Amino acid sequence: MIKFKLLTLGVLIAAASSAAQAEGKLTLGAGVGVVENPYKQYDADVYPVPVISYEGDSFWFHGLGGGYYLWNDRADKLSITAYWSPLYFKPKDSDNSQLRALDRRKTTLMAGLSYVHNTPYGFLRTTLAGDTLGNSNGIVWDTAWLYRYINGGLTLTPGIGVEWNSDNQNQYYYGVSKSEAKRSGLRSYDPDNSWNPYLELAANYRFAGDWSVYGIARYTRLSGEITDSPMVDKSWSGVLSTGITYSF
Repeated sequence: MIKFKLLTLGVLIAAASSAAQAEGKLTLGAGVGVVENPYKQYDADVYPVPVISYEGDSFWFHGLGGGYYLWNDRADKLSITAYWSPLYFKPKDSDNSQLRALDRRKTTLMAGLSYVHNTPYGFLRTTLAGDTLGNSNGIVWDTAWLYRYINGGLTLTPGIGVEWNSDNQNQYYYGVSKSEAKRSGLRSYDPDNSWNPYLELAANYRFAGDWSVYGIARYTRLSGEITDSPMVDKSWSGVLSTGITYSF
């Protein structure tokens, strides 16, 4: 069954909706996002996606994430950031009887530091953030190199990156405790930290003045620490989103 829920896609939607946005402009829009989860017999999630984006001198806001600049010039941007992480696991959403006996994993609020370094040959984007609600007590470090190509109203931003998950992050979302193993029949599993490389592409096309259509996709190759989990039956995860926006 396809499930429709509200989701912010964090830095992905930010990359698409702000790809051609001038500083000080507010962008509003709507779209749809598709997330392919690696859990066993777990349907792809389809979400309506609200797009709210603003880039100012002192702060920025994209979707349900934002930040306050500690340093902001043309070459370097360092900010305190917070965003809602959409990662979760609902046992009832799996068609696998063993996974349905596991505990639920919740979404959470992540907070930390974000840094962007611009050069003529592309830009570095990196974010280090930790769980603030005590769900996973995990830390995630996401870093990527991207290049922005602009041709008239079209902006393309391909990139390559890697995401590091701490032990606690992987244990919460992919581990199986001894009590869960006894209850479900799955083997217990306690993963270490992991490095997950990914490819990303954002596209934004401006038309009719301040109207734009966007698309964003990310393909992540999961490390062995995740794919070895008895909860998982895929070697990858993916995100795809598209929609329309208007800048004021």
